[in-house]
Amino acid sequence: MRSDPVEGVDRVDPVGPVDRVLAERIPADRGMGAILAQYMRSLAAHGEECTPAELEQLGVIALDLAGACLAGRPGAGDELSDGGPTRSLPARVDAFIGHNLGDPELSPSAVAARHGISLRRLQLLFRERGESVAAAIRRRRLERCREDLSDPGQLTVPVHTVALRWGFTNASVFSRLFRETYGASPSEFRRAAVARPDRDDTPAP
Repeated sequence: MRSDPVEGVDRVDPVGPVDRVLAERIPADRGMGAILAQYMRSLAAHGEECTPAELEQLGVIALDLAGACLAGRPGAGDELSDGGPTRSLPARVDAFIGHNLGDPELSPSAVAARHGISLRRLQLLFRERGESVAAAIRRRRLERCREDLSDPGQLTVPVHTVALRWGFTNASVFSRLFRETYGASPSEFRRAAVARPDRDDTPAP
């Protein structure tokens, strides 16, 4: 806020801290700037080789890198260091979970610690969505497994390898959860999906 010398009233400075940070040049030859620049060059060179789902994940990573790069700039303040206008906390949490679904150690506690918040706050955040943190992680892992099992190009990949790829270390637990969610075992689902590629991902009864 600053005082107007003519009218004697306070008014908001139109240039905020975020604007100042965005107006500064970020060196692309060192530190986070170099990492971001190299990533963007690689994305431009190889993006056409990726599937839409992969591009979506890569876009999230690009936003995270850009946010981290800006947050490290002098004067960034809380607006950027906490995700600010670049990404909200729920979006950053969702992105982190998506990036780490294949890590068997991914847990609600790990998610909370990574974002510097209490486990209770994280749980409250997800409670508003009507889903626990653990349930969200499990659901997204199962969705990834379903996508891979529906892919004819991965027909030779063993079911247990698909499960392990997305963080399921116990084959029997994975099989049970998959059946409860999709109404068929992973193997049954795969056979139905490959046999009828033009339909949706729900196996025939």
